Amino acid sequence: MRVTKMLVNRPVADPDASRAFWQGMFGLDVAFDLGWVVSLHPPGNDTTGVQLVTGDKTAPVDSDMSVGVDDVDEAYAIAQREGHEIVHPISDEEWGPRRFFVRTPDGTVVNVVAHPH
Repeated sequence: MRVTKMLVNRPVADPDASRAFWQGMFGLDVAFDLGWVVSLHPPGNDTTGVQLVTGDKTAPVDSDMSVGVDDVDEAYAIAQREGHEIVHPISDEEWGPRRFFVRTPDGTVVNVVAHPH
């Protein structure tokens, strides 16, 4: 399994104002906007960025960060083998990605995700 990207997920009350800040202040581009999550990245670099989240629509909790991987099933097997708490089971989401949430020992909730190619 290889990590392909790492993103910070920030809870926001006003996604439009937050998007305007990140675009105006840092020149970030919108990679996608699902209404409840807006993903912004530096131009030409989709491996890092910030995601503005008003509330995850399919998971029981919001995640603190997202880690993109090339093999989410392998990552899930590692999490289970290592005995980490799975917060949201592996699932295929209607908007495309396959993902699960895992909690770190300090309580950080990580969205581990693979996007279809």
